[in-house]
Formats: sequence, structure tokens, C-alpha cells
Amino acid sequence: MKFKQLLSLLVAATALCAGLASTAAAEDEAKKVDAAADVFKEILAIPEKGLPPALLRDAYGIAVVPAVIKLGFIVGGRHGEGVLMVRTEDGEWSNPSFVSFTGGGIGWQIGAQSSDIILVFKSKRSIDGIKKGKFTLGVDAAAAAGPLGRNVEAATDLQLKAEIYAYSRSRGLFAGVSLEGAALRIDDAANAAFYGRKEIRAAEIFAAKGNETAAVKRLHNMLAEHAVPPKR
Repeated sequence: MKFKQLLSLLVAATALCAGLASTAAAEDEAKKVDAAADVFKEILAIPEKGLPPALLRDAYGIAVVPAVIKLGFIVGGRHGEGVLMVRTEDGEWSNPSFVSFTGGGIGWQIGAQSSDIILVFKSKRSIDGIKKGKFTLGVDAAAAAGPLGRNVEAATDLQLKAEIYAYSRSRGLFAGVSLEGAALRIDDAANAAFYGRKEIRAAEIFAAKGNETAAVKRLHNMLAEHAVPPKR
């Protein structure tokens, strides 16, 4: 009898520990969403040389990767974790999928140890590509340094051929950057921790919206204000 009681206690303790670990993991991912929301808010507040509203209005997806860091002495070695949100069929914005960013050392500010990255996806094809799990800028879709300025008109932007426009903020400087060769990968483990489902996939996340987490709602509200649904 004592053995059965002890076994029951062990099972209960294991379940409790697993539950606590799951909650802690979800909270860690929520902090990433919050950091991405902070970065996006600060960049939207740049008065003149910021993200062009016309570019945001036509975007199919936006990735925000805060604090991408330099990996020691590895040439071009940069790594960071962030979120990607895409426009749903009705023109609104999906729940965030977690992503990791690796590479992209060329064209960055010399000596910068940490940079915030924003990627603006201009085509549905590029979004379909990232759903497969991994996406390489300049290989799976044409990528270029993004234009700057509140007065950049849609007509001017449409003359550019890239499917993805990249931006970096480091040492207070916000600019378009060339990130060809950098890889963006869906972080399945982070998605599972945040949404509480081990088998959840990016395509399912991108088809959904309405997550009530405070940080996600902040991102949704900013996108609803600054990246209104385009008329297609």
C-alpha cells in the first residue's frame, strides 16, 4: 500500500513539474513577443526616416527579431529569435509564429554587437516559402535593403523588384540593410511552448488570429493602425 501511495505521489510530482516547466516555457516565449512589440513600436515612432507607410500597407508579412547578436569571431555569424505575423485572407493579421534568424553579417554597421531586425514580406509566395520551415533570403526570394521615409509613395515602391525588404536598427541607427544569405527558420519548439500544442505548425498559426495574450494584442493593434488591409 505504501508503495502504491509513493508511486502516486511520484506521478503527481512529475506531472506538477511538467506543468510548471510548460508554464515557464510559455512565459519565456511571451517575453519574446513583448520584446518584438517594443521594437516595432519604437521603430514606428521614428519621425522621418522610418518604415514607409505604403510599404506596410502592402505587406503580406512582417517579422520582428529583437537583439540579433554577433556570434563571437564567426564571419557573418549573427543569431536572434523573434516573431513573424502574416496577413490573413480577410486582410487582418494572424497570430505570431516564432522564428529564428541566422547569418546576415554583410552590410551591417561595423562593430555592432546587437541589432534589431525587421523584414517586410511583399509577396504571398515568400510567405508560402517560410511555411515550409526554413527560408533563405536572396535564394528562396529576392531580398533588398528597404527604402526609408514617410513620403515614399506606393508607386515608387512598386518599381522595386524585391519580395522582401530588410531593415536593421543598431546603435540608434535605423536603415535598410542587405541580408542576402541569412536564414529565417520556423521555431517549432517555441510555437509548441507558447500555444501549448506539440504538433502545431506554422501554417495553422498563420491561418488563425485573436490570441488574447497582451503582447500579441499590442502587435495586432499596431499593425491594424499602421498596416491597414490593402485594396487588392
